[in-house]
Amino acid sequence: MKFLCDRMLGTLAKWLRVYGFDTFYANSEMNDEELLCIAKTENRTLITRDKNLSNVVRRENLKVIEFCTTDLDEQLRLVLANQKLYENQVLARCLICNSLLSEIKKDVVKKKVPKRVFEGNERFWFCSKCDKIYWKGTHYDKMIEKIDYLKKP
Repeated sequence: MKFLCDRMLGTLAKWLRVYGFDTFYANSEMNDEELLCIAKTENRTLITRDKNLSNVVRRENLKVIEFCTTDLDEQLRLVLANQKLYENQVLARCLICNSLLSEIKKDVVKKKVPKRVFEGNERFWFCSKCDKIYWKGTHYDKMIEKIDYLKKP
């Protein structure tokens, strides 16, 4: 499943990427027509809190998830309710640009990460588009805790 989050849902977009979902985040300069075009051409489900946009998307026979809540946990539960989650997809995408990550050899990142990070981790991942390096530090543990928490009914 591919998602398109409107400009009001940047944090949700980031968390969907944490889960490994291909998630386009619309910046503030995009108008509704551009969002519709992306949803159509890339076969994405639009996620929005904008009732007017949601109605337009439905008239176009496109998939939309609309909700009123601003609570991130509730948003995630609503979006993920009917999605199959795979452990190997977690943190497979760049949280910034949505690109797929590639594993990178430890010795390559030696001068690109803090010394304690280099010494405390054996595996690293790299985004070739935005040049960001990822590793499974305490932030990863907190993300997994949140994922496990959201799985509970």
